[in-house]
Amino acid sequence: MAKKEEYIRKPDWLKIKLNTNESYTGLKKMMREKKLHTVCEEARCPNIHECWAERKTATFMILGDVCTRACRFCAVKTGLPTELDLQEPERVAESVHLMGLKHAVITAVARDDLKDGGAEVFAETVRAIRRKSPFTTVEVLPSDMMGRYENLETLMDAKPDILNHNIETVRSLTPRVRARATYDRSLEFLARAKEMQPKIPTKSSIMIGLGETKEEIIETMDDLRAANVDIMTIGQYLQPTKKHLKIKKYWTPEEFNELKEIALSKGFKHCESGPLVRSSYHADEQVNAAQS
Repeated sequence: MAKKEEYIRKPDWLKIKLNTNESYTGLKKMMREKKLHTVCEEARCPNIHECWAERKTATFMILGDVCTRACRFCAVKTGLPTELDLQEPERVAESVHLMGLKHAVITAVARDDLKDGGAEVFAETVRAIRRKSPFTTVEVLPSDMMGRYENLETLMDAKPDILNHNIETVRSLTPRVRARATYDRSLEFLARAKEMQPKIPTKSSIMIGLGETKEEIIETMDDLRAANVDIMTIGQYLQPTKKHLKIKKYWTPEEFNELKEIALSKGFKHCESGPLVRSSYHADEQVNAAQS
């Protein structure tokens, strides 16, 4: 009989204080009125109340809310998408303008059903925000678009302020954690983005607590630096439902601080590292840090 996997109790440092003030509730209402999706909600981000209450940054999820991939860590629903709304870029741009955002992050479900992986809608969203909110910095967070670099070129030609693509986990765990994506394809995607637009900072994120070792995390840092990645974020994996991968370890705040120091010593221009850190956490502050 197989041994039942031990449940690991969530530590005190992962307790979140909810802030449901008028700024937060007003933003939530606007998202529904504009028929927009956010990764903050879909991926159950632990920082949604902090970010939305301050209205400094928000992460919009374009191209629908159904992903063609079924990564075992992600809460976004999967299936065959039916949505392709070409008016979405204008609605996102209008929301960014009304919110007065300092920084907007544009991400998307993986759209492997589209030949361009959604690159043109991504690019038009960047351009639409530029037209309506010229002082808002724009970060894009695409999938690997199945490694088709003409799609990456379409996106980079729109000149976002930051290109973010997440490596997600260490090499050894990638086949179990990610669907269709590969570790080396993500590294090449990041390296190609820098080659296409050398002045645009690149960024990547890793979640820990899935069974990786400290040595493997450091190896991932080295691989990202070899791809000329400028910014790294490190956060604790949190199991969204019982169907998703189980947590193997809760890394302590002290361990996260140590990883941050190691990352900075490797040459990253900026590193956010902490239990509740997510790819877009304090994203507005990372723009200036990467360009300094």
